Amino acid sequence: MINAQDIKNGTCIRMDGRLYFCIEFLHVKPGKGNTFMRTKLKDVVDGRVLERRFNIGEKLEDVRVERRPYQYLYMDGDDAIFMNQETYEQIPIIKELITGVDYMKEGDVVEVVADASTETVLFAEMPIKTVLEITYTEPGLKGDTATNTLKPATVETGATVKVPLFINTGEKIEIDTRDGSYVGRVR
Repeated sequence: MINAQDIKNGTCIRMDGRLYFCIEFLHVKPGKGNTFMRTKLKDVVDGRVLERRFNIGEKLEDVRVERRPYQYLYMDGDDAIFMNQETYEQIPIIKELITGVDYMKEGDVVEVVADASTETVLFAEMPIKTVLEITYTEPGLKGDTATNTLKPATVETGATVKVPLFINTGEKIEIDTRDGSYVGRVR
């Protein structure tokens, strides 16, 4: 059990039978009345975000989570098979629990978050930025670099990314795995 004032970003709590991660918190001390914590909590299972107020001193059930690096091996139906880099144990994780799954290629290392008491996998996170090679895009014309127009490009994982007109097939680009946006060209 932890007190409400101990909530920080990344703290995992169990509330109403569900697990939530704190993604934002604010310690509020109004001119009149008691101090409280205003938080934004993200549901581990479905990703919904809810805002919740907690009074200072309120007891909350915290969940101890462990973050471990796992290497992505291959897809097996709707499951992605990962290998623990320390024990070489292989585990399946459902695609819906992996952030940035569309930009994941074989050999990528992801961070798997698990409940330490039950060893249940909560979710897996790709690194924020990844480098992928473009397998197909329409060729850019000379002089098309003056505008901020974007065109679709297919990367080696099969996902489609919007890239500037000067990017061509065979180039490597950096992608933000949270929203699939183009970050930059890799030389």
